[in-house]
Parts: sequence; C-alpha cells; structure tokens
Amino acid sequence: MEGKANQYDPAEMFRDWIQKSGKAQQEFLKTFTSFMTPQQEKPQTFDPLTTLKGMVSNTSKAQNMFMENVSSMQNKALSNMLAFGQGMSNFLAYSAFKTTIGTNGRISIPEAERGALGIKDGDLVQVFIFPISRKQKK
Repeated sequence: MEGKANQYDPAEMFRDWIQKSGKAQQEFLKTFTSFMTPQQEKPQTFDPLTTLKGMVSNTSKAQNMFMENVSSMQNKALSNMLAFGQGMSNFLAYSAFKTTIGTNGRISIPEAERGALGIKDGDLVQVFIFPISRKQKK
C-alpha cells in the first residue's frame, strides 16, 4: 500500500502566512493610526515604540487594579469567615430537642441538655417554639 503524497508544501504555506500577516499588520496600523490622530491635525508618523510603551503602561495599571480587587475580595472573604467562626461559638451554646407541653403549659428541658448548656435553676433562657405535631385525641 502506498500513502498519498503530501499535497501541501509547509515552507510555502509559512511564507504565504507571513506575507498575509504582514499585510494585516499594515492595515491594522493604518486604521489604528487614523483613530489615534485627531481629525484637525495633520497625520503624524506612527511611532510603534511610543505606542508600545503606552500599551505596557495601561496593561500594568490594569493588572494592578485587578490585583487590588482580588486582594480586597480575599480580605472580605477572610473577614466573613472569621465572623462566621466567632458566631459558631455562640451557635454551640444553643440546643435543640423535642419535649411535650405539660400541665399548665410547662416545658421540661432534659437533664443532659441543661448540663451541656450549663443551665441552672433560676437562669433566664429564651425559647423558640416550632410545633411539630398535635396530640391525637383518643
């Protein structure tokens, strides 16, 4: 079996690409220069070095602004995380358990919960009530 001969010459394709890209660069520079030159002034010669310096300066400023924004976001995230951590200590002082309503509307806090929270007789506590189910009448 014989393979097909390569129909394309890579060297010729590269030369063609270089020529076309050179023409495209020339067109870009003409258009870019026309936008950069005020209409009332005579067109000046294009100085690529000055343009490049300006582009590098603008890029550097943009990178600095980007890094400042990233740093600010990281600081905010760290602050939020620390605030959450501080709130966790308060969260650990809470308890959730099920109990039934006794006579005269009394609620009992299980002994294990009182011990874990350090609640003693006479301590003031806050209660959040979420009814789970109603007692079925027999």
